[in-house]
Amino acid sequence: QQVGPGCDHHMRIGAAERFKALFDGGKFERIDVPDVPHDPLKFKDQKKYADRLKDARTKTGEKDAVQVGLGKIGGRNSVIAVQEFQFMGGSLGMAAGEAVVTAGQTALAHDAPLIMVAAAGGARMQEGILSLMQMPRTTVIVGICTFCRPWNTYLWGVFRK
Repeated sequence: QQVGPGCDHHMRIGAAERFKALFDGGKFERIDVPDVPHDPLKFKDQKKYADRLKDARTKTGEKDAVQVGLGKIGGRNSVIAVQEFQFMGGSLGMAAGEAVVTAGQTALAHDAPLIMVAAAGGARMQEGILSLMQMPRTTVIVGICTFCRPWNTYLWGVFRK
């Protein structure tokens, strides 16, 4: 259980646990996301961005902050994109933006609902304008999914008490 019995504190759960909880029988297929340049600006503050990415990948076992899965919910094909807060606060960079676009394209290709589980801390400053460009890209794909199948797009925010 992910809730403390004495304190009612809700623990964080990762993308894999969320997929298992939401898809029928916990069965799903991970959708591969195309690779993007990992440090195009060669950003450095107190630590190199490349090192921050390496640390986040080691900590989570994931390539980036957004994971995409295809499975069934109620017997119907469904696509879920989950932001992994443990990966740099779930922040939106090029790879995360590409994952959301891939999720939307997968949903359209499978005539499936697109479900987004948001748990994020905004744009990833280490990627500068390249990160900010992901906001309109993700907005467009969600808009396309909503326009094509208005009953099939869900945004679900995960908030802490």
